[in-house]
Order: sequence, then structure tokens, then C-alpha cells
Amino acid sequence: MQYDKIILGVDPGTNHMGLGIIGIKNKTIEVVAMDVLNLQKVTDQHIKLKRIFDTVLRNIDEFYATELAIESPFFGKNVQSMLKLGRAQGVAIAAAMHRNLPVFEYAPRKVKQSITGKGNASKEQVAAMLKHLIRLDIPPDYLDITDALGVAVCHYFQNSGTSQASSSSYRSWSAFVASNPGKVNL
Repeated sequence: MQYDKIILGVDPGTNHMGLGIIGIKNKTIEVVAMDVLNLQKVTDQHIKLKRIFDTVLRNIDEFYATELAIESPFFGKNVQSMLKLGRAQGVAIAAAMHRNLPVFEYAPRKVKQSITGKGNASKEQVAAMLKHLIRLDIPPDYLDITDALGVAVCHYFQNSGTSQASSSSYRSWSAFVASNPGKVNL
């Protein structure tokens, strides 16, 4: 099927990374593909990052993604976990930018609010609403996939004219650097 837009949604992680790809045709959302990259058995952090990069790149190329929507890091108390998550997110963004895809980031709260109407919804509530919204038929224990699909659907909702997007968008490395003064060292 020919789509107007194909959005690759990514729920970044260094143990499990969710990938959800949706196609938009005449304002109808269709699930194109979904997967979880399981990296639990990989002990070398650099190998994990390479696999994330390769997987995102492969999904962009295989499904002809036109945009990448990614969940921004959740600010928790464990600094080491945040660093690892930030690296995973950065590598996924780098893969999209390597293919000149526009990248859009959404806070977890924004994704939950966009899908369920509540910013404090649980992952299970997001999964249940996605099953209803896009006729998703997967077991409820695939929360990494539903999180990724949630980011993609949130991006579509935010940019389909139904509400204002509160995301960050970068079309190139120079745009990213210009939008983040003092945060990027070249």
C-alpha cells in the first residue's frame, strides 16, 4: 500500500527498544510493523549502541519511513540509567539523521496524554487505548512495542491539525545544534 506518511516510533532502551511503524493514508492509521530489539544478553554497551543504530537504520530503509518520533528521556533518580537511555536515544536519532529524516521528540507524559487523555496513564492503559484506536492485536505484555506505537500515533495526532505539537523537530545536525546552544560541543 502507498502511504502519505510512514512514521517510525521508537521507545529507546538499552535492554529492550520498542519499534512501531505506522502508515498514514487518507487520515487513517495502519500498523505497518512492530518489533522489540532485545539486548539483555549483550554485555558490551558499545555493541548495544551499534545494534540500536543498525536496527533503526534497517527499519527506516525497509519500511521507507518518512519521519522518526522518539520518546524523550524520563528524568529519574538513577543517573547511570539516564546516561544509558540518553545514549540509546542519541544513537537512534543519529541513525534517522543519517538518512535525513526529520526527528520529533515527545515527553512520556505528552504521549500518554495524547493517547489516553491522561498524562499520568499507565503503560497498560496506553496499550489498551492503542488496541482500540488502531485495532492492535498483540498481547498486553508487549509494552515496549505499544510504547513505540504510542509515540508514533502521538506524533501523528500532534501534527494532523487536531492540536498543537509540543515537540522538538530537527531536520539536520546544524538545526539540532542551533536549537541546543551550549548543550552540544563540536
